[in-house]
Amino acid sequence: MSPIPGNLGNMSHDLPARMLRLLSLLQTRRSWAGNELAERLGVTLRTVRRDIERLREMGYPVDATTGQAGGYRLASGTAMPPLLLDDDEAVAIAVALRTASSGVTGMEETALRALAKLQQVLPTRLRHRVTAVTAATAPMAPLPWIAPGPRTDPAVLATLTAACRDQEVIGFDYRTRSGSSGRRRSEPHSLVYVTDRWYLLGYDLHHADWRVYRADRITDPIPTCHRVTPRELPATDPAAYVAARLATAPTRYRLQVNVPIDAATAAARAYALPDRVHAVDDHTSCLDLSSDNARDIAAQLLGLAPDATVTGTPTLAPHLEQLGQFLIDAAHAITTPSAEPTAAT
Repeated sequence: MSPIPGNLGNMSHDLPARMLRLLSLLQTRRSWAGNELAERLGVTLRTVRRDIERLREMGYPVDATTGQAGGYRLASGTAMPPLLLDDDEAVAIAVALRTASSGVTGMEETALRALAKLQQVLPTRLRHRVTAVTAATAPMAPLPWIAPGPRTDPAVLATLTAACRDQEVIGFDYRTRSGSSGRRRSEPHSLVYVTDRWYLLGYDLHHADWRVYRADRITDPIPTCHRVTPRELPATDPAAYVAARLATAPTRYRLQVNVPIDAATAAARAYALPDRVHAVDDHTSCLDLSSDNARDIAAQLLGLAPDATVTGTPTLAPHLEQLGQFLIDAAHAITTPSAEPTAAT
């Protein structure tokens, strides 16, 4: 473990390996039952209680929780104990901070500041590894012809993340696609990142059904301090469930495309969600492309050219014609001979 010092300095050097492991476990979940910790550590429940008491004596704010077997959680406090990371975790955080910018307002600068602080306090052997990673990675700026998606307030994202972790009902104002707003109460399940947006997957208590909320449309999220037992999601994978819901969501433009290529190749060329690509046979695929932005569909369609057969929303046609004419004009511009430059006198 590599301690990242807080206000308690390098106190973790005085902890035996088992207690470092205990502290690491306490940092990964909101609360642990005592018997779970004992099983993970391979010790008795009495040893766990003794180690917890020693952590408290050294300033770590470990609270007891109620339950049949009793439990513990690492509470927040005014004194920050060392953050324990193993080597791979430290490198993983460095890579994440280096590339953290997608879909969150102001994240680029904040992530770089956090990365600088991390590198400053790491042990020398890890600092070299992290420096090598950051020197060898260069996040690509958004492509100029692709309009950036809406950005999410990092404070909102942090609140939603905590509510998912703590299994706590959360209330928030939500603006729908039509522009109407209302207060929602949800049992949050997961935060999912799809293409250029963050989504909250949760059980809406008013509609008594699962809902997918765009995080950039959520404002004023407030935890209710009411914890619940997690509901069983009607899918094995939250990300796949969100992708499937998005595939059937209403949009302004839709385009059905048949192409003489297999489904996996078609999905890769069109950057399409898996639920929008269907195999007709081993060599033919059907794609259902949809978006509120005509250029998004045009870009996906170009990835499937030239043997695509299409049907779709008639109002999409003039946008495709305009973009097509632009490409024709661009082709003429680079093939038409230009006038010879005038020689200087």
